[in-house]
Amino acid sequence: MKVVVALLVGFMAAGASYAGQARGGRGAQPPGPSVTVNGQTWTQQSLFQRNVGGPDDMTAPFPPHKVIGNIYYVGTKSLAVFLVVTPAGNILINSTYERNVPIIQKSIEQLGFKFSDTKILLGSHAHGDHQEADAMVKQMTGAQVMAMAEDVPALEAMKPGGKPHPIDRVLHDGDTVTLGGTTLTALLTPGHTRGCTTWTLKANEGGKTYDVAIIGSVGTNPGFKLVNNPEIPNQAAEYERAFKVLKALKVDVPLGSHPSMYNLDQKYPRIGKGPNPFVDPAGYKQEIELAEAMFRAVLAEQQKAAGQD
Repeated sequence: MKVVVALLVGFMAAGASYAGQARGGRGAQPPGPSVTVNGQTWTQQSLFQRNVGGPDDMTAPFPPHKVIGNIYYVGTKSLAVFLVVTPAGNILINSTYERNVPIIQKSIEQLGFKFSDTKILLGSHAHGDHQEADAMVKQMTGAQVMAMAEDVPALEAMKPGGKPHPIDRVLHDGDTVTLGGTTLTALLTPGHTRGCTTWTLKANEGGKTYDVAIIGSVGTNPGFKLVNNPEIPNQAAEYERAFKVLKALKVDVPLGSHPSMYNLDQKYPRIGKGPNPFVDPAGYKQEIELAEAMFRAVLAEQQKAAGQD
């Protein structure tokens, strides 16, 4: 069996800072520590900015396309949304912002599918840029919204326009979600949020079966407090758990909640011009290596500042 991983990528406590930077406030935070992985050097801020892109990238459409098997991309330039198509209806992974819902709907329709066939809505983690529009999507499609238990409090606090955040099924580590012959497994990979979720599933293409995992994120955003965090005392330990889970996976195709996490801009032009460009086991290992290196650099800096080195 091969494994395809779809990476799908803080905390509500850091939400205001995170949202401000995501809207293009590049100078809002200092660069932070730097790491060099695979010959490329990143600062904490530049790695964060790689993911969120420029001020307009979160709401700029990206051409919808097939990824592999029954998995399709229907997101924006910097916010990934995936559609899993089944004979019994479809599964949408991430709703992003409410203002992006028309883009998602149009992308689904351009691929020949119906937005109204969305039966289940899942998410990567409880940040507004990934799950703000859950209530809107449910209103428009009737989809069942499912979320990891540890993210429920943060999601329930997410009420755009005053709308209550719908949660039809609370999930726990190892739970499965099945529709039309496709089964996804929810793996708790905390740290980025308390309930950050990695989804695993299988896709068939060219007579081969690929295991797909949709990873929430292991990014250490500017503003995250890993040491002496009064709200999450074991913050660093939660990241350690996530890295342990992710490094144990055998991965063929990395994807991500932010397309830059799997180099979509480089892979998209290669679609249909040879082997599936999304099959990239080395890319998965490199992304996890980069995320872990940055986590450890940020942790060391904060430990030093707290006199714990």
